[in-house]
Amino acid sequence: KPGKGKKGKSHRKYRGKKQKKPEVDILSPAAMLNLYYIAHNVADCLQLRGFRWPGAPKGKKGKNKT
Repeated sequence: KPGKGKKGKSHRKYRGKKQKKPEVDILSPAAMLNLYYIAHNVADCLQLRGFRWPGAPKGKKGKNKT
């Protein structure tokens, strides 16, 4: 439609300092309790914590909802 102008995302650049993520203890009791509920086996546990092995299947980012 004429006269509407541009539509799109505006790009903002912040020149402030990036916030540093705090180090998280993956062996803390809270982390272990969380892992107990989300992991199905040892390999799954290691993969969820970022210790992947060569040739590991890459999972899908999102699940299809129908």
